[in-house]
Amino acid sequence: MSDFLPKTNLLPGDLVIQTAEMHAGGEKIRIIEAGFPELKGTTLLEKRKWLMESADQYRKFLLLEPRGQPSLTCALLVKPDSPEVSDVGVIFFDKDMYGAACGTAVLCVSRYAVEKKLVQPASPETRVVIQCPSGLVTTHVQYHNGRTGQSRFQNVPSYVFARDVSVNVPGLGEVMTDIAFGGGFYAIVPAHRLGISLTESSTDAILDIAQAVSIQIALSVQYSSVFRTLPFLESLRASVKLNHPDSNDLAFILGVIITSTDNDAKDTCNDPCVELGVFGKRQVVVRRPQALLTGLRDVTYKTGKWSERLAHGPCGSGTSALMALLYDNGVLGLGEKRQFRNAIVGTVFTGSVVRETRVDGAGPLGGSVSGVIAEVAGHAFFTGSTAFTVEANDPVAAGYLPYRDAVSA
Repeated sequence: MSDFLPKTNLLPGDLVIQTAEMHAGGEKIRIIEAGFPELKGTTLLEKRKWLMESADQYRKFLLLEPRGQPSLTCALLVKPDSPEVSDVGVIFFDKDMYGAACGTAVLCVSRYAVEKKLVQPASPETRVVIQCPSGLVTTHVQYHNGRTGQSRFQNVPSYVFARDVSVNVPGLGEVMTDIAFGGGFYAIVPAHRLGISLTESSTDAILDIAQAVSIQIALSVQYSSVFRTLPFLESLRASVKLNHPDSNDLAFILGVIITSTDNDAKDTCNDPCVELGVFGKRQVVVRRPQALLTGLRDVTYKTGKWSERLAHGPCGSGTSALMALLYDNGVLGLGEKRQFRNAIVGTVFTGSVVRETRVDGAGPLGGSVSGVIAEVAGHAFFTGSTAFTVEANDPVAAGYLPYRDAVSA
């Protein structure tokens, strides 16, 4: 058997997992409706941890080949910790790991909740409160004459965590980056500091420099113990220790954003385009907005293990992190709307800063920090429904990685 096939199949022979297939902005989301085992734990974070440690074969079953693909994210609906406060809980996972946030999935889950009557529909908008690992997210779904439309959500508090974090990039030397939080932590660096242009450099050149930056970010940031099973993180000499106010299991870098201009420039353009995600080997998106749209171009490199893809849509959590930085720099005004366009597909999310806030326990030393509540809007669509099954004599029933350099699944 190939080195990149799972060693064992721990799935029950009568397994049937039912899902609803959706997308928002072209990014595919798989909502799990039935078939998962009962999760152990009292809180959502405890259930997420149990799933990671004791039942990860279900993630691999749905997201590895032949049923999954690198651009797919799953949303597992669970009972929220406080049903009187939130309507539904959700655990996110993709081919790499379990994410803290996924704005695209939030847009899909909110419309799903209204369509499936998990909440009582109301016109002109139906309010849906979703408990994510990163916190509570309030969403509103357009509802008129029995039909749902666009969704919008106000994210958990977004804020700048650290400025001028030094990373030593081979061939370039010391490069300064900023780290911002938008449901997950992202490192943000202007392209000119890396000696590239997002409009003129080749995609391969951008990929190469993004990979170098991503590796050095990993070497410069101290992760929580949940990631120390990854060999290249075991002996890091970190210059920055990430701190999440709710759980150290959520203190990790989701991705690196490379922007086309200085993020403190007053002429920053109107069309920032961001896509971020969790721990992938060469996951990069080049955004080149149309010539008539003077947009902030950016590229995101996703740090981590093995999967490889171009993202297919904008991203809510990454958008929120970038908006927090732009607002803190005086570039983005309160209530000012910006478009976040995926130049590959052409789909758009709209983002704005709704209000300022304070976040207790979120600073590098555990103190409070200034933050913002960011709002992101987009349209989610249903694409189908699926029942996934297992046959006992299928040699790849548990899923497989089509990469020779993959770590053990």
